Amino acid sequence: MAHRGFSGPDGNHRIENSMRAFQAAVDLGLMYVETDVHATADGVLLAFHDETLDRVTDSRGVISGLPWSQVSRAKIGGQEPIPRLEDLLARWPDLRINIDVKSAHAIAPTVELIDRMQAHDRVCIASFSDTRRRAVVRRLARPVAVSAGQGTIARFVVGGQWLPRALDSVLGATGRAGTPLHGIDCLQVPERAGRLTVVTPHFLRAAHRLGVQVHVWTPNDVPSMHRLLDLGVDGIITDRADLLKQVLRQRGQWPSPPNPLV
Repeated sequence: MAHRGFSGPDGNHRIENSMRAFQAAVDLGLMYVETDVHATADGVLLAFHDETLDRVTDSRGVISGLPWSQVSRAKIGGQEPIPRLEDLLARWPDLRINIDVKSAHAIAPTVELIDRMQAHDRVCIASFSDTRRRAVVRRLARPVAVSAGQGTIARFVVGGQWLPRALDSVLGATGRAGTPLHGIDCLQVPERAGRLTVVTPHFLRAAHRLGVQVHVWTPNDVPSMHRLLDLGVDGIITDRADLLKQVLRQRGQWPSPPNPLV
């Protein structure tokens, strides 16, 4: 999965979350990209990571306090316009998009856009906030794939200590509803959080026994990618989509036939 699209091998994020970056990921042959969403003051949903324009554009200001007419003039890296999520969905109708809902202000526009464009089957809703994630999923007209928020992941990491011993009886009685991962399709996590190693064989076994995928962000070097794939992770979210393609080809895991988007 291309993290904010693909900005090039220098990895300096000059053009992250721009149509040029997403086109670069598609040109590499990837069918999955990751992006973030914020909404302008007048409800236009942007594929953009930060709550302000300051870090990556030639403009300044808090996005939720500015109209689209003003935000649309900002250029990522001084070069690329900020795309609307609608533009991304429309340009590549078969592209799968992981959407990280970054603010409460973006909840309603996210729901409206996915329903209007009937994009339910090709998005995964994610958020660090379980509250935001639940609010989007609850309001959508149809189910979508869902990634857990930080609170759910923390409860699973702690509760996962008992899962190998008790999981069979729990699943037999209640299915996934009896676990912290009720309604969750994937866990998107870093390999490590501080001194804690999150992605362990135990963690993966517990998630997989519940039918939940594990996606790791953001390994950007070849040895890390190989190590995680050897461990059994289901997905890698990376800034170096070019290296991931190289690794998957070496492992015989690159899609064949190639990505139909190219």
